[in-house]
Amino acid sequence: MDKRERLKQLILEKAVIRGDFTLASGQKSNYYINGKLLALDSEGLALMAEFFLKEIEGENIEAVGGMTLGADPIIGAILVLADAKGLKLDGFIVRKEAKGHGTRSQVEGPVKDGARVAIIEDVSTTGGSAKKAIDALRPLGCEVVKVITLVDRQQGARENFAEWGYRFSSIFTKTELGL
Repeated sequence: MDKRERLKQLILEKAVIRGDFTLASGQKSNYYINGKLLALDSEGLALMAEFFLKEIEGENIEAVGGMTLGADPIIGAILVLADAKGLKLDGFIVRKEAKGHGTRSQVEGPVKDGARVAIIEDVSTTGGSAKKAIDALRPLGCEVVKVITLVDRQQGARENFAEWGYRFSSIFTKTELGL
C-alpha cells in the first residue's frame, strides 16, 4: 500500500466519526472528521507532515501555521520533517483572540513581518477558520501564498478562498474519501 492510500485508510479508521454534528461553520453533518485524532497518532502525523511539506516545497514558503488547536501538532511535525530535509522553515500558531496578558499576541511564533506563509488546516468546510488565521496575520504584513487542508469537505472552502484571492489545495476531498 502506498503512503497516500495508507493516510486515507488512517483518516477513515481514526478520524471519521459517525453521528449528528454541528460543524464550526454552523452546518449540520452526519459525520465529523476529527483531525486531532489523526494528528496525535504517530503514523498519522508523520504521513500528514510528509504530504503537507510536499504541498509547500518549491513555493519559497518561510513559515507555516494555522489556528490552534487543530494545526498545532501538524505544524510541529512539518517543522521537524523540514529540518531533517535541510529546509529552513518557521512555524506559528494563531489564537482565536489575542491573549490578555504578556505580549498580548494573537500570533505566536517567529514569523517575521512580510513573510511568505502557508496556512495549514486539518479539515476545511467553508474556510472560515483558516480565514481567521489569515486575518490575524494581516497586521504582520505576511503574504499568504497558499492554504492547505488535509480534507476538503467540499462545502464551500475552495470557492471562498478563490473569492478571497487565496490559493487553496487539499490532500483529500470528501469524495476521494468516499464520504
